Amino acid sequence: MLNLNPSMHELPRALQHLLARDQAADTDPAVVAALPRRSFLKLGAASGFALGLFPLAAQSQTATTAATAATLKPTQQPGAFVAIASDGTVTVTINRLEFGQGVQTALPMVLAEELDADWSSVRSQLGTNDLAYADPLWGMHLTGGSTAIKHSFTQYRELGARARAMLVQAAAVRWGVDTGSLRTQAGAVIDASGRRLGYGALAEAAMALPVPASVTLKDPAQFRLIGQPTTRLDAVAKSSGRQDFGIDVRRPGQLTAVVARPPVFGARLRRVDDAAARAVPGVKAVLRVPLDRGAEGVAVVATGYWPARQAVQALQLDWDTSAVEKVDSARQLAAYRKLAVQPGPRHFDADMAPLDRAPRQIEAEFVFPYLAHAPMEPLNCTVEFTAQGATLWVGSQMPGLDGMAAARTLGLQPEQVRVQVQAAGGGFGRRAIPSSDYVVEACAIAKAAQAAGVRAPIQTLWSREDDLRGGYYRPMHLHRARIGFDATGQVLAWDHVIVGQSILTGSPFEGGMVKNGIDATAVEGLRAPYPLPMRLTVHHPKMNVPVLWWRSVGSTHTAFVMETLIDQIARETDQDPVAYRMKLFGSTHPRHRTALQLAVDKSGYGQRTLPPGRAWGVAVHESFDSVVAYVVEASVKDGRPVLHQVTAGVHCNLVINPRTVEAQVQGAALMGLGMCLPGAAITLKDGVVEQQNFGDYTVARLPDMPAITVHTVPSADPPTGMGEPGLPPLAPAFANAVSRLTGKPLRELPFRLA
Repeated sequence: MLNLNPSMHELPRALQHLLARDQAADTDPAVVAALPRRSFLKLGAASGFALGLFPLAAQSQTATTAATAATLKPTQQPGAFVAIASDGTVTVTINRLEFGQGVQTALPMVLAEELDADWSSVRSQLGTNDLAYADPLWGMHLTGGSTAIKHSFTQYRELGARARAMLVQAAAVRWGVDTGSLRTQAGAVIDASGRRLGYGALAEAAMALPVPASVTLKDPAQFRLIGQPTTRLDAVAKSSGRQDFGIDVRRPGQLTAVVARPPVFGARLRRVDDAAARAVPGVKAVLRVPLDRGAEGVAVVATGYWPARQAVQALQLDWDTSAVEKVDSARQLAAYRKLAVQPGPRHFDADMAPLDRAPRQIEAEFVFPYLAHAPMEPLNCTVEFTAQGATLWVGSQMPGLDGMAAARTLGLQPEQVRVQVQAAGGGFGRRAIPSSDYVVEACAIAKAAQAAGVRAPIQTLWSREDDLRGGYYRPMHLHRARIGFDATGQVLAWDHVIVGQSILTGSPFEGGMVKNGIDATAVEGLRAPYPLPMRLTVHHPKMNVPVLWWRSVGSTHTAFVMETLIDQIARETDQDPVAYRMKLFGSTHPRHRTALQLAVDKSGYGQRTLPPGRAWGVAVHESFDSVVAYVVEASVKDGRPVLHQVTAGVHCNLVINPRTVEAQVQGAALMGLGMCLPGAAITLKDGVVEQQNFGDYTVARLPDMPAITVHTVPSADPPTGMGEPGLPPLAPAFANAVSRLTGKPLRELPFRLA
């Protein structure tokens, strides 16, 4: 998803500006808070810990040792995160969306480690748009950019340590002893004589104590939970079909809304004949509503999804598409090719004089299509709206931003909107959208329904077709490269062009991440870690196709280009592709070297002979501060590439839960494989998206899954991201194996062998 680089200090200011827009936050800091202070204090008291007064303005996380009790921020207060019941059950609230990445287990592991909780008594729940659950570094609510563990590792350790200190203090008071004589273990405080008090018996007394400003964290050598393979807290619910997602929300009297959407992005309505729709049993209202990007649609509100969908199909609609561009994929590719030879902004600007006289050259064009996020759970949002306020139940990656957008749409103050974050069945970036399109749509429908006399909670539910045709895709990209090199593989000059829409222009991220007209996400992963003399020109044409980050963002295409071209240079200079990469790394990229060597060693690359018809493929790539290397085995059967075996070497620094890392790499690899399969493309004809459902849009399925083993490099350094880094190197590793079998480089995703 979204790649947020903490070194870009402009970004938080841009985001805060967006949140403040139209809300007078500059003069009223309380507006920034998503919940009234009284509600937040109530939350803290109910959880069993005292909460002092703290500022409501979002701030960055600072070192605990430098803090004072009076300046602790909402993100540092254990009362919003830890609830201990009288039976000792510990419930940890998560400041992120759980949508398959395992954060609802990993963050409780981190907190429980410092709390010395009995892991068998630990539970977890998702949070809200309350300020306490903002990202402690960015000061905004965000699940994205593989930042959940990376940004909240220290935060959750400190939360657990603060809660533990308060429990120890409560025990010391009860026993009349010094805190230094006490220790904690498995959810209990123990004195020198062996007496013990469970956390459940101490929680009420602990809540009367002040929150300590500074705490001492464990030496990592003392970790008993962190680093241990741990079954996810939601594993039983998910494997038994009992896990509730946003789509499963049911409120008393709840109705369902389904929307008739325009065939072309941004189109409006000329005429609506809704007589047949209103006649469908169960229909409560038919509403003409504004949609994203200036479009219009018709929402049908009914007693359930099926009558609402039947009524939508019964609508007679006349669409006006005259004022909007009608993108056509074939014409778009031709236009991109013309643009690729034009001058444009440059990201790198090395001297290209050696290119023409280089003894060996490669000229290559790469084409990458639009891709849909296609999560298993389609978009949905449930809104309960009254004059006093509104509650939203939604699987949101940005609940603070979505709450602000809901308030604007409903005509409420931000503190009147509560977002109850729900588990989501996937997202891959689609649930973190600056325009809050599907949330705004749901709120607009709730508001229109109320005006029409329908007063009930309404769940707006997208169909699978809506989801695939509703826009916000990974952009289509064209790459062109001309490379000059010598017989040793030394690159003398690399002239590169990228053409593709910017996902950040016009968004709140533009100020910090679009420089000299170049979207930073479009070029991430290009060149590094190889010391190449590159000239990189970038064009960002504007098209009437909504685009957004997609799992691993720019690395979805840059990794493929870099790793297949590096492999081709190795082949054309008769060098082993692993040895060639190691030579290019030199001594400056030890994490790449160790990740690749780990994958090589564990796979048996170079040590065993593959069956006839199979070939090795190699790729390594860094994204979101983690390095993943793949060594794969592939074949070509009946003209179709087949991936048999994948061995991953991963360097993500300290591993919190090895099972989470393994699952994330497996899932990302399968998603990366999906990009290679025939039919894995969104195409447009005269402005209309041609794919409608999984029958004509390919996603990887269980039969496509290769055997995969995941190995991590041991490290005690602070953890880095793992939600996305497993995706980028899979496709190039697969392509490199296929190219060794066919003798032809692959330049397109999905693969085209003919």
